[in-house]
Amino acid sequence: MSQIDRPEPRWQVILALLAVAGIYMALPKELIVGPTWLLPVLVVVLLVPTVFAHRTGRHSLNHFLGIVIGAIITFGLIASVVLLVTTGGKEPALALLRSGGALWLTNVLVFALWYWRLDGGGPTKRETEHEFGSRSFVFPQMQIEKMERKTFGIDGWRPGFVDYLFIAFTTSSTFGPTDAPVLTHWAKLFTMTQILISLTIMVLLISRAVGVL
Repeated sequence: MSQIDRPEPRWQVILALLAVAGIYMALPKELIVGPTWLLPVLVVVLLVPTVFAHRTGRHSLNHFLGIVIGAIITFGLIASVVLLVTTGGKEPALALLRSGGALWLTNVLVFALWYWRLDGGGPTKRETEHEFGSRSFVFPQMQIEKMERKTFGIDGWRPGFVDYLFIAFTTSSTFGPTDAPVLTHWAKLFTMTQILISLTIMVLLISRAVGVL
């Protein structure tokens, strides 16, 4: 079975979702909207039918539930960042650093999940159509000449979750795309939102550090 025909493993995505839920539970109560358990429970409860829909071939339902989960964790992230900005000045420096770092990491995971979920119509559509590369990002593998792709072992390559995670990580770290230019409007809007969240967290932490000094 060639690389392009091989089903993409989903355990990485499940692990990322559980990590987001776990980080959210570890945040101070002051940075959480509603009960601490609400978002993690919603994620786990919706994750079960999402996996079941994928296993049973109900791809439209799987895609819809994935978007619902993404919307929930995105709302939780943005709400916590807003609360961090409005109440962060009252937290001790070390607690603020922990909260900011946790939300920064959550920002990376949440948008990696969005890129993976939406690029090319979703993971299932990418697998079904057996297309090379990506429709929303120009990965380095896509810039290699077609005649040389077999030499590098990428003649049947398409991105997986780790590739989208790398994009999300570098976007939050450098406040802009690095080795994978953004092509589509939706991806540009999402990367702009991710950069804005990351900048907000970093500016707050830096301003607090300057205030302590």
